[in-house]
Amino acid sequence: MSTTDTVRSAPAESRRPATGLRPRRSFRADIQALRAVAVMLVVLDHLGWVPGGYVGVDIFFVISGFLITSHLLKELTATGRIRLGSFYARRVRRLLPAAFTVLAVGTAAAMMWQPYDRWAASAAEMLASTFYAENWALAAKAVDYSASSESATFAQHYWSLSVEEQFYLAWPLLLLALFWVAVRSRKANARVMLIGIAAALVASLVFSVVITSLSPSEAYFVTPARVWEFGAGALVALGLGCRTLGPRRAQAIGIAGWALVAFSAVTYNHETPFPGWLALVPVLGTAFVILAGSFGRRPALGKVLGWTPVQYLGDVSYSLYLWHWPIIVVAPFALGRTLSPLDKVLILVLAILLAAVTKALVEDRGQKSVFLTASTRNTFGAMAAAMALLAALCFTQVQAAEFRGEQDERAAAAAALQPCRGPAAMAPGADCGDRFGPITAAGSPEARKYWKTPPECERSTEEARIGLLCDFSKGTTDADVVWLVGDSHAQHWQAAVFAAAKQRRWIVKTAMAGGCPVADVHFIGFNGHTEAEPAQKCRDWARRVTTAVAEDRPQRVFTSAFARKVAVDDGSGTSGTEQIVAGLHRTWQRWTDAGAKVDVLADPPLSEGVRAADCSVLNVAAPAKCAVERGKAQPLDPLVLAAQSAGNSKVTLVDLTDYFCDAEKCYNVIGGVAVYYDPMHLNREFSELFWPMIVAKIGKD
Repeated sequence: MSTTDTVRSAPAESRRPATGLRPRRSFRADIQALRAVAVMLVVLDHLGWVPGGYVGVDIFFVISGFLITSHLLKELTATGRIRLGSFYARRVRRLLPAAFTVLAVGTAAAMMWQPYDRWAASAAEMLASTFYAENWALAAKAVDYSASSESATFAQHYWSLSVEEQFYLAWPLLLLALFWVAVRSRKANARVMLIGIAAALVASLVFSVVITSLSPSEAYFVTPARVWEFGAGALVALGLGCRTLGPRRAQAIGIAGWALVAFSAVTYNHETPFPGWLALVPVLGTAFVILAGSFGRRPALGKVLGWTPVQYLGDVSYSLYLWHWPIIVVAPFALGRTLSPLDKVLILVLAILLAAVTKALVEDRGQKSVFLTASTRNTFGAMAAAMALLAALCFTQVQAAEFRGEQDERAAAAAALQPCRGPAAMAPGADCGDRFGPITAAGSPEARKYWKTPPECERSTEEARIGLLCDFSKGTTDADVVWLVGDSHAQHWQAAVFAAAKQRRWIVKTAMAGGCPVADVHFIGFNGHTEAEPAQKCRDWARRVTTAVAEDRPQRVFTSAFARKVAVDDGSGTSGTEQIVAGLHRTWQRWTDAGAKVDVLADPPLSEGVRAADCSVLNVAAPAKCAVERGKAQPLDPLVLAAQSAGNSKVTLVDLTDYFCDAEKCYNVIGGVAVYYDPMHLNREFSELFWPMIVAKIGKD
């Protein structure tokens, strides 16, 4: 799973299991079975075995809505109020001890086995998880193109816990407000509650459908898009439709509910727009199962649901949820290999064992602690202290990463002077020994960021038509003006262009937007995303940039794009490749007509989709194991086709593929330098070392 591989999962509270399915006053074995099914769907999804297992999140949310609303309504009915302090303290004692334990252990495991350049991201998400804001942190990343290729952290699955905690914080206040309205208006409590909760459900569902269509990655994490799922459980808690069900009808509804859950888990996958209206299937399925077992009715599939292993999994579901994902994330690094099917089975077994221990020693003891249960003050004081300790651990992790980065930065600066460093090892006639050996002097994570800019650059003020204005002229009065335009695959060349600019004393202007090509095409999407509003913004921006470059009349324009992932459709019926090629020709012609030379930087060989994202870090001693056949890594590219067929003497193709690949294979470590920053972009150091090759390709001005 990524973000751009994001985690689709969620746990909920668990209760003590019963030996059978006969109803008790305080226990619902069918709900316990729902928990077991939900957590196993989530785990199997993360292990890659059930494509739609992420619907476990919806099951958990409906259960939480039902149980919490039931408890709060019981207190409201009996006393006319809710003791908020006691309610929140119970949630703290129930959920935080295990959650904080796993965060602390996960941090230690990440620092022990994962590369230090991932520590800062882990610390940031651990901090967000500690304060139950992880879902919003991931939502922000989901709409941040520069973060779309980041690897998952061990704390990423805490997003769903964050949603639940936010629900726990707000829901009692809503019920109190509705109760107050009922009292003031002298209306029946149940009716006011029903209307209020139904209104919240409908509003949230509409929001979920809309945002899923407009911004599906963000929609998955934001709380308002999930409230209606809790609300569905709340309506069942209010008794909606429960009393009118006879035994046979209840059995039929229960079976239908399980069928809906199974259908969504098997037929949905990670390309399914979610949550939106499609989440109605698992939500209604869960609500049907809960409804069918209400008012003392024997639930459907009782013998299966009452099976001891099923009930036990429901009992440890919370701890199982907490443990499984950190193990999945860290295990490849600890083992030094991609996970095999046997590894995944062992991970499942280990997660269940850790869940059992955590349930007995942390969850149960946290709820029964004499100190914590003595007063709400003790509970909240302990919570604050634990949060402070975890925040300190996050700070320590970041500081340790920075210290390691400074050491590597000094080593990289010294190594950069070596003649066989990076792409220079692939130069014709170079005698560089093992060109594809291990990384030497990797440099700091900050220095590897392809978007990092030197001090000569400042944000442009030209009506926001361009991004950066970088003056490398050193006071030269007739300095050439050079543009760098395109998407992030132009941006990852900027280090090389800036280095060349220092040598040639250029003034460089940049205009770059992630996933947005500068071409006269009817752009509709990038990398599978085809939302209408972003596509229109991209088209408008590309037109402004094209005009700005032509009006500026620069001496030279460098441009690039991840054209393989661009989707276009002008309604002409011609292929997307033909449309992109023609659109690039029109754009480049405008610039050359204005007197510019256009240098087309061919896209580097692919890494995403052709090799495992963590191949380099799992094969540190022998990165050549990650080599990919040249034809697979560098398939036909519309950008190169456009440059080759431009028929314009002022358009030059700068194709540096031979510095990434030999005759047979393309590599991810060359000359002791990592080629890629992430699966889609070049490492800044590797890019910067290309400047002599680019200067040689474009010739003299």
